[in-house]
Parts: sequence; C-alpha cells; structure tokens
Amino acid sequence: MAIKIIIIGSGVGGTAAAARLSKKGFQVEVYEKNSYNGGRCSIIRHNGHRFDQGPSLYLMPKIFEETFKDLGEDIKDHIEILQCKINYYINFHDGQQFQHSCNLSKLQRSLENFEGEGEETLLRFFDFLKETHVHYRKSIELAMRTDFQNWYDFFNIKHIPTLLNLHLHSSVYTRACKYFKSDYMRKAFTFQTMYMGMSPYDGLAPYNLLQYTEIAEGIWYPKGGFHSVLESLEKIAVKHGAKFNYNSDVQEIITDENGVAKGIKLQNGNVINSDIVICNADAVYAYNKLLPKTSYAEKLGKKKLTSSSISFYWSINQVIPQMSVHNIFLSEQYKPSFDQIFEDHSLPDEPSFYVNVPSHIDPTAAPEGKDTFVILVPVGHISDRTDIDFDDLVKRAREHVINSIEKRLKISNFRSMIEHEMVNDPRTWQSEFNLWKGSVLGLSHSFFQVAYFRPSLKCKIFENLYFVGASVQPGTGVPVVLCGAKLLEKQLCARFLEGKVEMNTWSKYVSFLIGLLVLLIFWFFFRF
Repeated sequence: MAIKIIIIGSGVGGTAAAARLSKKGFQVEVYEKNSYNGGRCSIIRHNGHRFDQGPSLYLMPKIFEETFKDLGEDIKDHIEILQCKINYYINFHDGQQFQHSCNLSKLQRSLENFEGEGEETLLRFFDFLKETHVHYRKSIELAMRTDFQNWYDFFNIKHIPTLLNLHLHSSVYTRACKYFKSDYMRKAFTFQTMYMGMSPYDGLAPYNLLQYTEIAEGIWYPKGGFHSVLESLEKIAVKHGAKFNYNSDVQEIITDENGVAKGIKLQNGNVINSDIVICNADAVYAYNKLLPKTSYAEKLGKKKLTSSSISFYWSINQVIPQMSVHNIFLSEQYKPSFDQIFEDHSLPDEPSFYVNVPSHIDPTAAPEGKDTFVILVPVGHISDRTDIDFDDLVKRAREHVINSIEKRLKISNFRSMIEHEMVNDPRTWQSEFNLWKGSVLGLSHSFFQVAYFRPSLKCKIFENLYFVGASVQPGTGVPVVLCGAKLLEKQLCARFLEGKVEMNTWSKYVSFLIGLLVLLIFWFFFRF
C-alpha cells in the first residue's frame, strides 16, 4: 500500500513537492486554507487586469527547467516565458535614469554615463561580473544543492574550497564599492538583496549572485503571470494522483505521545491521518501555532526576519510609456532607508520601491489601451512597537509612490490615472498567508540562519514531520524553494523507498572534527 503524505499549503514548495512525490508513487493529499493555490505566487484579477500578488521576476531559469525535467516534462510544453528587453529602468532621486540590460553594448553606454568613459569602467564591471559568477556557481553548489540535515553535513572538509571563494567576511554593498566608483551604480547593483528581504549592508557578499543571473541569464516573465508555473505543477501533480483540497484551513498537526506526526486536524474539526506530514505553511508560524509548544518554537519566533511590504495593485486607465516592465525608484537616503526598515521596523521617510508593469511584456495582463501596475514598497514587519499605525504607513507610502512617479518621470496628474486599487500590508500578509509577523520572505539569511543553522527540512523534534518553503533550508525565493522541494524528495525517497541509513556515530565525529578544525583555520585568517 502506498505511503500517504499530507502537505499543508499549496505554495511553491508544497505544489512542487506534491508533483515530485506523487510521481514517485506516494499517495499525496494537499490541504490549502485559501480557495486558490500558489500562496504568495497567486493571482489577483479585477476588470480585465491581472496582478501577480507576489513574485514577478523569473530568475535562474535553469532551475525551473530542471524541475520540469525531473518530472518527465518539457517546460516549453507548459509555460511560455518572455525575456525583458530591458531588465530595469532604475530611477534615482534627481531624475537620472539607468537602463539595466543584458545587452552588453547598451549596458556599457549606461555604465559610462555614471562611471565615466574609457576602458577602466568596463574592466571593473567585468571583474564584478567574474566575482558574482563565482558566487553564483559556488552558492548553488553549496547552499542550494546540499542537504544539511545534520551538523556533520555542514562541518565537512569538502566545503572549505567553496567557502574560501565566497567572501563571507564582506557584505553585498562592500563588494560593490570595490568595483563601482559612483554612488548611483553602487545602489543600482546592490538593491537586489531586497528580493531576499535584506539590506545590502547586511546581506552576505555571495548574495550578489542575483546581479549575476540578471545579466548572464536575463530577467523573464511567464506569459499569463507567474502563477502559470504553479498551475502547471499542480496539473502534473494531479496527473500522478495527487489531490488538492482548497478552503481547508489546518488547525493542528496531530502528534502522538511519542512525538510522531500522525496527520492534521482542520478548523472544521475533521481529522485526516497520514504516514508523513509535510508543512509548506510558514515554518515559524507552524512551530508556534500548529504544533505542541516547545522551547525551539519560542526561540524560532524570536529570530531575525526579512522585511514585509506594502503592495499596491493599480488598474491604470491608459498606457504609461515612461515605464518599463520592471522599474526601480531608489531613495537618496539609501542606507538610512534600510535602517528604518530593519532596525525601526517601520516605513522609511523616503522609501525605495519597485513597480512591475506586466502589461508591457504580456498584453493579456490588462485591457487594451490600459496598464496594470504592481507596486512593492518595503516596510518593517510587525513588531512590538505600539506607535506603528499601518493605515497611516499605507497612506504615506501611496503618496510617496505617486509623487515620485510624477516628479521623476515627469508625468502630470498620475493620480487621476488610477482607476482601481487593492492593497496588501503586513497585516494582510499575516492574516491571509499565515506569515509570521507579516514577514513576506520568512527568516532572514544572516550567516547563522543559513545552511545547517537554518531550520531543517526534516523536523528534529517530531518524527515523520517535514518542511518545505522559504523559512527552511535552503532558503527563500522561488528557484531556491524549488531546490528545497528536490532535496526533500531525495530525503523521503532515501528513507521510505530505498531504506538508506544515516552515517554511523564514529564517522560523524571524525567528519565533524576535521571540518571544525578547517573552519577554525578559516576563521583565524579572515577574522580581521
């Protein structure tokens, strides 16, 4: 008889895991609290306008291709992806604009406007690209392809050459300063850490891999919206026998007296038993709200989180030619704006923000002659501060976005072009998607919250309970979570289908001691 798996949540991780595991012969049932799948990757529709509720940049395309290939499918049979001719229009406080492109000749001309003409500008950029390429390749190998179930997986001598190439002693912003002279370009090649919900002043240097993939692999958009990826994965899962149950809010993960996960209890009182439970709900929320209280859950609830966002979904009554598909508006007060998000847990006085106009690459995103705008304004997550008025923050964010667009792009009376508005803020991210404190990307990615130090895919407290998603290994972001689903598949197949056993205790300690010794040597040389 097939082993039964219950998956809580139909986000990217849950849906990908359902497809992978059902194909392997597991009996898979997915329970989703909302009436739609995708979680933060879901779609909003209004009067012919289509809005991606969350992600809108299709990065690292090879990982998407690999996911479908593993499922015996050709991604081209499911999704049509469209490449952005210009990656971004990056708009600065003084009205200057930088066009970020994969086209080297165009990019060179744009760089020279800010960095100066001549060979040196291009050579420094190539050095930057070389470094980010190394970070990209090594990070995929170490962080996204390696399963850190146990401490001896991390303290392993084989990882040392990779670690030595990752500049772990530096931040994204520090590395950018080495290659770019102007404040403008230092901003243009560091704001990408916000895709991980982090400040470029805190994000570890390897995270500039995002800048590499934008240039080397391009920025793409799935025709029909990012949600089309999830729709395709669900169809594949259903083809292999998986069942998706919507409007099924999970109240509790059931565990027995021996600490073994036995199934779930829904809000309506129904109990569904299973052999394995996989939780795709936010891990911090799950440990604190769905499981028996533990000291680990309490500790997890106090860990550093990524930012939240105030997101506006605007139906625009005309086409705005001054906009590209992806548009960045950067604050003059760059570092202080990040400090206000991550230290004060509030909205910056002058926030940077992102505008996605999917109708400029996919006409089906808006009625003819109109535009669809998705605006993300980073803001601090919900905190203990009692003086935060989110209604006021939303109002301030809205005014800042409108005024910035009118001033920087010289569009008069842009306000009157907004036909309809919908909004998400930290409160709705928390209530609609059970995101802990409204943090849209889960646990942060500081050094001691990645790899082995990040919550494991396999729960270490309750047996037969597993996790997949942004707050567990390997981390946040759609491609990264897809890698997590693959690692989870390998774990479950090894344990339940292949019967593999763990390394013996003696081997564990030998591996640990060797790895620890080399890491201490690494620390000695790089502590300054």
